[in-house]
Amino acid sequence: MKNLKMYESGDKMVTLIKDNYSVLQALGSFGINLGFGDKTVSETCKLNGVDTYTFLAVVNYTINNSTNFENDDKISVSTLLHYLKASHTYYLDFQLPFIHRELKESISDGDPLGKLIMKIYDEYAQEIRRHMKYEEKTLFPYVESLLEGNPLPNYNIETFSKHHEQTDQKLRELKLMIIKYLPSDAHHNHQLTATLYDIFNNEEWLRHHADVEDHIFTPAIKRLERLTEQKDTSKNISSMVFNGNQENGETLSDREKDVIIGVVQGLQNKEIADKLNISVHTVITHRRNIARKLQIHSPAGLTIYAIVNGLVDISSVKL
Repeated sequence: MKNLKMYESGDKMVTLIKDNYSVLQALGSFGINLGFGDKTVSETCKLNGVDTYTFLAVVNYTINNSTNFENDDKISVSTLLHYLKASHTYYLDFQLPFIHRELKESISDGDPLGKLIMKIYDEYAQEIRRHMKYEEKTLFPYVESLLEGNPLPNYNIETFSKHHEQTDQKLRELKLMIIKYLPSDAHHNHQLTATLYDIFNNEEWLRHHADVEDHIFTPAIKRLERLTEQKDTSKNISSMVFNGNQENGETLSDREKDVIIGVVQGLQNKEIADKLNISVHTVITHRRNIARKLQIHSPAGLTIYAIVNGLVDISSVKL
């Protein structure tokens, strides 16, 4: 039975588990082994190299389903990544095969309805495996690249597609079939009942796993993406100042600089053309060349460029 309270770093780890035995499944995924005596949560996490704040965030969320993580920058992405990877290993290498064996032992040989139940379970297991392998192949390497400061191209957390509803539907069908199919043989009936109990427990575990991905991991990755974008912006500005401003070595002409000044002053193409006594078509051509040379396409970006390169004084710019 769960004890609905918010646990803190000074609470004893054994108390947390006694209150909420379901936490046992999370310990291994965090890399925490049993045998921690009367140590506190903080002491146990520190001993096992686990970020205490992130551990408590996951535990308190799965127990109480509370707390908003959208702006929680204390969450450790590396700790979450280790947790999710280890959870996959636990589920794919141990839990799915374990229930498969339980089901097989619970069904009489040659029973056609039993074979159908096994088929439904195998389809469910295949969908779970496909979803987790997708994450391991695409999502996890992307997050690792973010942590290293070199994000992989053509991917972000928004492209992370989930299939939780599909797998939930398969599992509901499986449970319904088992509940309706309890065999008359007492021995097999007891085995199948015990297996069904394990399936219900693992359904809850899988729901918690998906919730942690959706409500803790995904917001943390979004924050990391924003931080990476900010660093890239700072890097680009520094490049403007110290590296001659153009990656391809092409310099701006005086007329192109005049056009930039016009853009920064908020002038439209026609107004720039009238001011410089050139055609609108020529202004548009200059702006295309500027964008190609500087790889800057927005007025805000050109404003930053103009300020850091001394084309305009910051006091004259409306920010």
